[in-house]
Amino acid sequence: MRHRRSGRILGRSPSHRRAMLKNLASSLLLTEKDAEFDDNPPATKGRVVTTMAKAKEVRPIIDRCITMARNTLEDQRKADTLDSAAERNSEEWRQWRSSQQWTDWNQAIAPVLTARRRAIQILGNKEAVSILFDTVAPRFEERPGGYTRIMRLAKPRLGDGGIRVILEFVGERDRIKVSAPEPIQVEREEPELDETLDSPEDSVSEVTAEADVAETDDAKKPESESE
Repeated sequence: MRHRRSGRILGRSPSHRRAMLKNLASSLLLTEKDAEFDDNPPATKGRVVTTMAKAKEVRPIIDRCITMARNTLEDQRKADTLDSAAERNSEEWRQWRSSQQWTDWNQAIAPVLTARRRAIQILGNKEAVSILFDTVAPRFEERPGGYTRIMRLAKPRLGDGGIRVILEFVGERDRIKVSAPEPIQVEREEPELDETLDSPEDSVSEVTAEADVAETDDAKKPESESE
């Protein structure tokens, strides 16, 4: 029975599965590395192509690491204000090292250091952790969750026909919903009445008067004429 054994096996042993998910999560973060310092730059930053099952398994790992890094941004900014710009082991640095400012800096940087060590345990790649804390986490500082998305590809994988998907960070290449434009209301111009013409009321009264005159003329005619 599979009591308390959640997740997909993916046809691998537990150690092999953990190593594979670590490498896949690190690969997604390493695509954000600057192309100038990368001998083999990715085709698209922030995107990897994998199978549906692997993407669903690695997505919670990446989201958890980004949330952990987001929670340390305020502590990192506070520590930067207390840090010393002097060269290490210099006289100025030694004075800062023995001052109260260093104690405050040490307390401010402690949560950041703990989170970085925990991220190294999860990802197993120090370079990927540096990109996570320095590049990816500040980008999602105002986003409470949902940092990645999965998009299915039309063509399956050659060989076994596995479902291929794109796993990428949100925020770029997002679909923008465009609402339909509001209908334009055209104002119709009323025709201007000629001032030389009589008003409609006058024309109606004239027609009524002519009809009354015609009736009186018919009444005055002799009966012989009417026959």
